[in-house]
This record gives sequence, C-alpha cells and structure tokens, in this order.
Amino acid sequence: MKTPHFAIIGAGTAGLATAILLAREGNNVTIFEQVDELSPVGAGLLLQPAGLAVFEHLGVLDEALTLGAKVTGLEGQLPDKRLLVNSHYHEASTNLYGLGIHRSTLCHVLTQKLSQYSSHITWRMNHTIERLEEHPNEIRLFGFNQNQKFDDCFDAVLIANGARSQLRPKAWVKVDQAYPWGAAWSIVPECLALNPQILHQFYDRSKIMMGILPTGAIPSEPEQRLASVFWSLPTAQLPTFLKDEQSKQTWLNQVSERWPDVAEWLKQILYNNQIQPKWLSAQYRDVVMTQFGQGRIGVIGDAAHAMSPQLGQGANMALLDAWAFSQSLQLAQKNQNIDWSLLWQHYHQHRRSSTQFYQFLSRLLTPLYQSDHWWAGGLRDLVFPWMYQIPYFRKEMAITVSGLKTGPFQQLDYQKIAQYCEKENVLNSKSESLPDY
Repeated sequence: MKTPHFAIIGAGTAGLATAILLAREGNNVTIFEQVDELSPVGAGLLLQPAGLAVFEHLGVLDEALTLGAKVTGLEGQLPDKRLLVNSHYHEASTNLYGLGIHRSTLCHVLTQKLSQYSSHITWRMNHTIERLEEHPNEIRLFGFNQNQKFDDCFDAVLIANGARSQLRPKAWVKVDQAYPWGAAWSIVPECLALNPQILHQFYDRSKIMMGILPTGAIPSEPEQRLASVFWSLPTAQLPTFLKDEQSKQTWLNQVSERWPDVAEWLKQILYNNQIQPKWLSAQYRDVVMTQFGQGRIGVIGDAAHAMSPQLGQGANMALLDAWAFSQSLQLAQKNQNIDWSLLWQHYHQHRRSSTQFYQFLSRLLTPLYQSDHWWAGGLRDLVFPWMYQIPYFRKEMAITVSGLKTGPFQQLDYQKIAQYCEKENVLNSKSESLPDY
C-alpha cells in the first residue's frame, strides 16, 4: 500500500509540530516555505501548560526547558502599584508552569526533533504556493520556485502559513480583519530588578499596556538570559515608536510617572551602546472559520484561528492543532487508507470548542486593555481585583491562562495530551477534568 504523503505549507510552530507527528507515525511529509532558510522573526512567547503538554508528547520538553525560562505566573500592575492581575499556575494544579521562550529557540527545538525523521521529510524552501486543486484521489499544489512555475500532487495538504494566509478556502472564513492595536517589541537582557519567573505586565486604563516576559536563551548563547519587552500601541503609531531622541524621552517619561523602577531599567537599555536593542512592530488579526478541514484540505495554527495576543495562546493552540490532527489521523487511518470524513469529524470535535472559547474570551477582554473606550479601563480595574479574591475564580482564571479550557466548565487533561504510546489512539472527544499531579 502507498504511504500517505502530506504537504504542509508553512514551517511555523503548527507546521513543524505537525510534521514531526506525521513523520513519527511513518507518513511522508513535504514542507513548503517561502524563505530560503528558516530565520524566525518575533519576540519571545509564553508556552502555556497546554503547549508544554504537546512538547512532552513530541519528546522535546527537556531540551526546551534547558533554554527557556520557567514562568510560574502572571502579575499585572496598575500605576498605584496595586495588582490588577495576579494569576499563578499552581492555582490550576500543582506542578503546572509556563515557559518563556525565544522564537528562534522554539524553531531550533522543533527542527532538531524533525531531523530525527529525515527519511520521511522533504524540504521545499523558497517555494511560494499560489493555489490548490482538490481531486478525488489527490490534492495538487501550484506555485513558484525562483520564478519558475511548478505543480505537484499529494494525498492531503495542511495550510499553516499564518494569520495573513491567502490559501485558506474563502468559503470557510467567517471573519478576517486586522486588530486596530499592535505592539512594539524588543529582545533585551533579562531584567534583574523583577522576578525572573513572572510575566510582568503594567496597565494604565486601556491606553497603556506594557509587558516584560522572561525569554530564556538562544542556542548560540545559552548563558545570556533574555527578556522580551512589549509596548502596546494603535497600529498607526507603530512606525514612529522610538524613532528619535524626543520620542525616547517621551516614552521613558510615560513609564517613569507610573513605574519608576522599570523606567530606570529601560533607560539603561536604551542608552547602552553595547546592547543597541532593535525595536520591531507586531500587528495582529482576528480570524474565525466555520470549519478547519474537509476532504484533503486542512487549516491549522494562526491561519485557522488568529486572535489578539491578550491571552497568549497562539503557539499553544498551534501545538494543540498538531496534536489533535495526529490523533484524528490515527483514528481515521486503516491500512494506509484514510477516511477523511471521519478524520475531520474527530478533529472538529476536539478543537472547535476550545478554539471558540479562547477566541470569544480574547475578543471580550482585548478592549479592556487596548482600546479608546473611556470606560473600559475603569470597569476592568473595578471587577478584576474583586474576582481574584475568590478562590473559585482564581482557579478558573489560572486554568484559562494555562490553555486547557474547552468551555466555561470543561477542560483538557494534561496527562492525556502529554503521553505518547506508539500507534495508540488516545483522542478522547469528551472533556476531562484536570488531574492533580
């Protein structure tokens, strides 16, 4: 029987993790990327417990831990030094934690693991896919490589080329729009004035939001601990952020009036000739789809469900997509034949509720932190501290941040995601309670 051959468009978190899981089960995978070589661009990100469960399933958690920064919780401070947000993973379950990690480190860990299955992997770098054609027994890809047209056929394709994807079937797209706010960010040496195991955020109404995330190290400099700094801005203002001396002083004054210790640290970074941090812009999209797959075509990662970074779930949801697709494929694959209808039935059963829950919550919370609504910050500052006084809400918010929720009263089982038994079908379509371990 012919070994199934999958095409994956995009070598981001979703694409690489899915390629590992498919190749590990003996499938052939061809990865298409537009760039000549992988060079991830972006600030550090926080892998939540849900994402770390998939890392454990992939067999890469230990390596990630050596380079990443263990994060035990999130603390969000107001100008009067009160904590608006005070969420810690242990409230959800003992031994849970997050992992701050540089994007290049994340890519390194996944590509190193993927190299173990090189006999099943084909890389097609500098390839741009323009369109897809689905036929009864194959999916055909058309595109360009160094200005030369090409086309090739596969058993199935997974679209994983990010939030701005032009390849996802338009009939499946319900919402695709840019967020009005983005962020300026930079990677800098770790802030020794702050707890290195906490994601620190700072808010003033819904106009000012800053984050400092422990980001660990990169493989080439494992001794240099890093942090990611984020400053929220309307997208129209991003190009002019810190472009001259006056804008630097204005920004430092804004921070100093509210959080003087942090401002002093930022000043040392901005005027240190040896560091010379580079500030870049991040813009976000809201993408909602009515379905994630049908027949021989699937959409995963940000291409399927991009959202505001408010809940920090992008990479975690991409990893859960990879895990769920692998499990669904195992259930639907018999003697190299794949029941595509059954595959997508199980995949949607597993991923739809979780995705809808986090997209709804992200859309609900984002205006409270990033908007021009005069009432948003005041309402948030009134309600949130009260909620954190109640143990039930503290636990529920910690589970939510962990990325394990599938709905208001249901959640995923960390251990069932993390375990790996070769050829074992472990997808459980029912919601499980989180174990205490």
